[in-house]
Amino acid sequence: MNPVRPRQTWGRKFQVAFRGIGVAMTTERSFRVHLPLALAVALLAAWFQIDPIRWCLLLLCVAGVLSAELLNSAIERLAQAIDAERVESDTIEPRDNARIRDSLDIASGGVLVFSILAAAVGLILFLPELLSAIGLA
Repeated sequence: MNPVRPRQTWGRKFQVAFRGIGVAMTTERSFRVHLPLALAVALLAAWFQIDPIRWCLLLLCVAGVLSAELLNSAIERLAQAIDAERVESDTIEPRDNARIRDSLDIASGGVLVFSILAAAVGLILFLPELLSAIGLA
């Protein structure tokens, strides 16, 4: 049995997951930056009427970046909570602990890697369409 959270029904698991997404949407600046970019990608794909395979690739990239951002935010919050428990006051930042700093940096690196991949996929899929739309191809 999990000591942190008792066994949950599937409905409760979905409720908790949607709550987490809502928390990220309202409190995480990076997540709020990625959401309009995801919408822009979807609008561009709809405008160019891309085929289903390219839609799938774009959706996988968008979901991957958003998921990586959610996981990174969760690790950041966990690090803050652990560090606050470790000391009496909240004056020490998680970056003062080398292992916590490394964990945060690794998680940020994961977001960066997936974001670069998603941007590359977007360029591969959209560049020919964009060049054609402006008369250069």
